[in-house]
Amino acid sequence: MPPEPTSDASSDTSDAELRQAVQALAQRLAVFEDALAIRSCVQRYMALCDRLDASTDMDALADCFTEDALWLGAGARYQAAFGGHQGRAAIVAMLGRYRGSAPGVSPAQPPHFSFNAHFLCNEQITATGPDRALACWQMLQTSSFNAGGSHLSAAQLTLQMARGADGRWRIARFETENLLSRPVSTWHASAALPVPTAAGH
Repeated sequence: MPPEPTSDASSDTSDAELRQAVQALAQRLAVFEDALAIRSCVQRYMALCDRLDASTDMDALADCFTEDALWLGAGARYQAAFGGHQGRAAIVAMLGRYRGSAPGVSPAQPPHFSFNAHFLCNEQITATGPDRALACWQMLQTSSFNAGGSHLSAAQLTLQMARGADGRWRIARFETENLLSRPVSTWHASAALPVPTAAGH
């Protein structure tokens, strides 16, 4: 017996359901893509800050921020240490002070950090609008200074992210608040790293 013909109404309903399902999947995919783009922007910023010296690409660092971004030290300790910096140019100028002098400049001034590493954890990224998001991390920073000494710091990062007309996510507001901070003796030791040996040795 041949199959009964499908009615136009049934076909229209199936098409509408399929379009709704595809739209829902596209919206869910956009959430993941936006989070990845936001995370990549912040990780790029941290990687550049880990290597702040005369060779650092400051244009790439500037491109992590919107034109009118605010970089802010929050809480008593970081307000006193960092203050606030409004606008991309002011933020780059503040970060540029950590680079040391350019090659050939006399007297030579070394970079502020001889070693610097940022570690991000406890990530939370929440959309607050079509082109806005709130992004939070806890950050651990291990640093040594060319002037001498080393430091361990932890901070709460609260960032407002914005998507520009070019479709890229950038930092619109960067707020860092100290959780702990203390000097340490050193990060590196000459002791050999213990590793398992082959059987019988």
